[in-house]
Amino acid sequence: MATLQKIRSKGALLILFVGLALFAFIAEEGVRSLSSSRAESHQRIGEVYGNSINIQEFNDLVDEYVDVVKFTSGNENLTEEQMQQVRDQVWNTFVQTSLLEHEAAELGLTVTDAEMQEIIKNGQNPMLMQTPFRNQQGSFDVEALNQFLTQYKAVKDQPGQPAEALAYYDQMYNYWKFIEKNIRQQTLAAKYQSLLGKLFITNPVAIQNAFDARYKEKEVLLAAVPYSAVKEEVKAEESELKAKFNSMREAFRIDEPIRDIKYIDVAVTASKADRDEINAELLETAAQMQAEDADFANIIRKSGSIVSYNALPLRRSAMPSDIAKEVDSMAVGTQKGPFLNAADNTQNIVRLIAKSTLPDSIQFRQIGVGGLDEAAAQKTADSIMTVLAAGTPFDSIARKFNQTGDAQWLTSAQYENALLDDANQKFVSAITAQAAGTTQQVKLGTGIAIINVLDRKNPVEKYQVAIVKRPLDFSNETFNKTYNDFSQFVATNKTLEEIEANALKAGYMVQQREGLFSSEHNIAGLSGTREAFRWVFNKDTKVGEISEIYTCGNNDHLLVVAVTAKNDGKYRSQESVKDFLEEEVVRDKKASILMEKMEGCADLTAVQKLAGAQSDTIRHITFNAPVFIPALGASEPALSGAAAKTAKGQFAKCIKGNMGVYAFQVIGENQPTTKLDDATRENLKGQIANQNLRAASSYMRELFQRANVSDRRYMFY
Repeated sequence: MATLQKIRSKGALLILFVGLALFAFIAEEGVRSLSSSRAESHQRIGEVYGNSINIQEFNDLVDEYVDVVKFTSGNENLTEEQMQQVRDQVWNTFVQTSLLEHEAAELGLTVTDAEMQEIIKNGQNPMLMQTPFRNQQGSFDVEALNQFLTQYKAVKDQPGQPAEALAYYDQMYNYWKFIEKNIRQQTLAAKYQSLLGKLFITNPVAIQNAFDARYKEKEVLLAAVPYSAVKEEVKAEESELKAKFNSMREAFRIDEPIRDIKYIDVAVTASKADRDEINAELLETAAQMQAEDADFANIIRKSGSIVSYNALPLRRSAMPSDIAKEVDSMAVGTQKGPFLNAADNTQNIVRLIAKSTLPDSIQFRQIGVGGLDEAAAQKTADSIMTVLAAGTPFDSIARKFNQTGDAQWLTSAQYENALLDDANQKFVSAITAQAAGTTQQVKLGTGIAIINVLDRKNPVEKYQVAIVKRPLDFSNETFNKTYNDFSQFVATNKTLEEIEANALKAGYMVQQREGLFSSEHNIAGLSGTREAFRWVFNKDTKVGEISEIYTCGNNDHLLVVAVTAKNDGKYRSQESVKDFLEEEVVRDKKASILMEKMEGCADLTAVQKLAGAQSDTIRHITFNAPVFIPALGASEPALSGAAAKTAKGQFAKCIKGNMGVYAFQVIGENQPTTKLDDATRENLKGQIANQNLRAASSYMRELFQRANVSDRRYMFY
């Protein structure tokens, strides 16, 4: 009882304590939730219809597509530019698929599994032709697909399979699933577009109008008064600019953030000391290349050349263009260089080792022979050569060794710019030197290739050359000096105004870029500007703020940026399109002046007497095509419409065009020689249907604007 009484006596304090403890608990959970939400927000790369995709999900889609590219191209290493193209493609596909699936869900449109099976069975979808599952005629073979899927399941279910085999089957299966997914998306899009196309009705009136627009021609006497005929000064007032902007607002719509920036790009170049040092090294390289026993591969590798040594004879087109020009005038055994090529900023040496006429294309077939050891392989190869000499067909022997022995072509382009190991170089050299109709053995490592050359075509001049192409790179000392000088300039001039005022005196140039979109990937066309780009579009970056100095390009450029305008809205600002608006307003006001003068003209003769008027006869005017006015060098769609609705003999005036105001009198009306018969009706009906389908295909733009698409890739890549 005493304890209970004690608790009661402290009741108010206890309730406050419990309340504070409970608040602390709730607040802690709230902070955790808020932190989690912020973390999730920072990982969000984009959003469509309120549905977000985070960076991991997007990277998974990118990885899927990269695997497809690698599998189909055989290229295991994609450049940064290629990766950027992949990411763009993946993003565009993600957005379009999201838009389409959202609309399809509301309409109840689907692509069923049964429809997919029918498409695959039919085998006519173009994407199916991109798969390896084809028959000898090159058509898609559903049986080949089913056979693979059965084999894939067996391989996956059977333990102990080689890792290489599993990797290959996984790649092939993933590629097929990618194709299947894309066919499903493509089919859904076709359904939706077809549904939209059916909203447009082709009727007899539309067919008659289309016929008249194409085949009915008018001939007119024209009087054109160009806007340049207005001599008084015409200005656009601020209120007029605002009114014009509001009337054309939709033309200025933007779907992503944009920035206006000013920047200084400093290219780091080699100093005189750097160039002298490189030239001294290349003089030594040139001397080494002139030795009788010169090891060109080793010398060129050590020289810092960006062109590797290729011992095979090459066409001129396979060489750098500056080297190809030099080779033309050189004798075999001679050497030129070091010489400067300012176009690519390199010092060059070229030695012409040999010159010959060789086939550009060689048809051959081969049998590869291996064995437990070289002696066994050689014994087998000798036996094959014996039976071939006795008349046994080449392909029948190949089949005994589980090879096809099929004929194939080797072209110069296949090996000239490839990095070939010694075995492949030996293989190509042997085929290139071999006469048509002969068979020889070529030892390649521990194996032997038996090569039968069938044909040699397109003899061309080829050159065996040793090339050194050494970039005039700057030294660390030069880079540091350039960086320190630029850093000192930026530190001294802390505002954009100061930078612009003093840049030229310090040897720098301030450049401007208006309308930089967030979907772009670089600044000033430079690679490696990701961090600068991210800073420019960061919501915390203020107008007028100066960035840090970024090292970009191939670490050979220094960049500093200032943001001069920001726009995260749905429309361009009036200021950003001021020049365009002024042109439009001034043209409108000049048109009003000319039209007022033209209103008082009772006929074409009176219009022709107006100051600056030019006359012409224009023939073959149809509604379908804009009228071209030779005197003004302008196409005027408005005249096509006006002429189409004006009867023969009638006078029309005050037609406002792109380059002037027009008046005309119709002097001829040519009736069509083509008849509107059943065949023509069907043809026009098909054309109208195609036009309607094209109009329906523009739906994606409309859906995009309705979906509030947010693209934040610039914060991650």
